[in-house]
Amino acid sequence: MRIPTNRDALIQRFQVKQPVSYHAESLKRLGQVTPQSLRKAAVLIGFVERNESLNVLFTKRARHLKHHPGQVSFPGGKHEDDDTSLLMTALRETHEEVGIAGEKIDVFGVMPELPTISRFSVTPYLAFIEPDYQTLIDRNEVDEVFEVPVEIILDPYHLQSSTFFVNQQPHRVFGINYGQHFIWGMTAQIIQALQAHLMQK
Repeated sequence: MRIPTNRDALIQRFQVKQPVSYHAESLKRLGQVTPQSLRKAAVLIGFVERNESLNVLFTKRARHLKHHPGQVSFPGGKHEDDDTSLLMTALRETHEEVGIAGEKIDVFGVMPELPTISRFSVTPYLAFIEPDYQTLIDRNEVDEVFEVPVEIILDPYHLQSSTFFVNQQPHRVFGINYGQHFIWGMTAQIIQALQAHLMQK
């Protein structure tokens, strides 16, 4: 099945296909984690229309951060009491981290919650970001903002995986190389599930 490379094709494909669960082997380490112990969080998967195709927006976390320093991620963060919804969390964090205002963002979908080993339950929202967006990076949180062509992000050929064992249980880790960047961890888990969702027959 062909990768959706324009706005209409992506929206249609996402909305007509059934949601896909996250890869079972990537969740093995969470067997003892109860849903009640997880804190809510949200991220934004932002698609940008460029040159008759689509790019996906990523951030590189600041190297001085205590958790996941230097990792590539989607903009987002933990739910705050003042947030009226998890969607508001994703939009607020995107604005705080990289300066992209909500009026530049058009949300069209949401994926299932993803539990993480850091004890968050992360909800990914899919959106289009207007291509003329301007960034104002919060250097306390983010070192860099960059885009990756959708032909790389949504192509299973570019998604690597390896398995290691924790307490004799197999655990799958995913990753994508793009130039000087390596996308892995929770972000790559989300990408794998999004690929499975969009590319199912």
